[in-house]
Amino acid sequence: MKYYTIDQISTLNHDHKKLARFAVIGNPVEHSLSPQLHQPALDDLGEDARYLRVEVKAGQVREAFQKLYSAGIHGINVTVPHKLEALEACDIVDPAAQIMGAVNTIVFDQNGNCTGLNTDGPGFARAIREEFSVDLGDLKVVVIGAGGGAGRAIATQCAIENCPQIILANRTLEKLHPMKEQLSNLVAREELKGPRDRIEIISLSDPSLEQAIESSELIVNTTSVGLKTIDPSPFPSHWVEPHHLVYDTIYNPERTRLLRESQDQGARAANGLSLLIHQGALSLEYWLNRDVPLELMREGVKNALRE
Repeated sequence: MKYYTIDQISTLNHDHKKLARFAVIGNPVEHSLSPQLHQPALDDLGEDARYLRVEVKAGQVREAFQKLYSAGIHGINVTVPHKLEALEACDIVDPAAQIMGAVNTIVFDQNGNCTGLNTDGPGFARAIREEFSVDLGDLKVVVIGAGGGAGRAIATQCAIENCPQIILANRTLEKLHPMKEQLSNLVAREELKGPRDRIEIISLSDPSLEQAIESSELIVNTTSVGLKTIDPSPFPSHWVEPHHLVYDTIYNPERTRLLRESQDQGARAANGLSLLIHQGALSLEYWLNRDVPLELMREGVKNALRE
């Protein structure tokens, strides 16, 4: 079965040797790669556990949590469009996830109470270390599309990691003003000495974006521009210079126009596959309280993308 509905949750363990223990909820959820990411790790670790997809409609997240726990589910991943509703349905929310405004991982305790976490931010920090052999906290960062869910999570992690400069760029600035205030409260060090504030917001249409990108070391695209092969770069690619590190959270297609042209400019560049893997691995670590086989998870996703 490609996925279950909320009405079928009571049948999760009918006619299956392995017990359903973990799930991803979303709408739609049929094309989620989470099972291909997690199942190889669960099998390798000797866990008697299946990971499955459950389609949940808006307004049913709290009900889904209760039914899944009653059916024996130990942990849940949350994908679009439920990350905000999941946050509101949790008994406890991790402080970082609260600032990110979204939850993507649910952990149940023995009484059925659920704690909500967001692994996108710390998963991103791990991905940057893997791809570029540098700590996120050492980099001046510009986040393109900071007003969206992924952008907000990454920007929050940049503040947690104490990045010396964080520039938040978005099509509209409406979401960024309160976000800047929240992130400023997380920043521990003194204001960056120089022409820019420690945390700055800027419109994607502002001519000064070019200078903002020039002053940065890590450029992160969190917009959907690049999902189609005919898409342009989210900003003029000739702004990228050889000193830049460029990370595109899109992983399919493997090389967006931004990545291709950034590499042509001499920059080091990486796609979002490592973020997908590390945020998933963190979920599994929360659920199992043990190290997980990262390379098996990576191979599982790569095989799914080849199909």
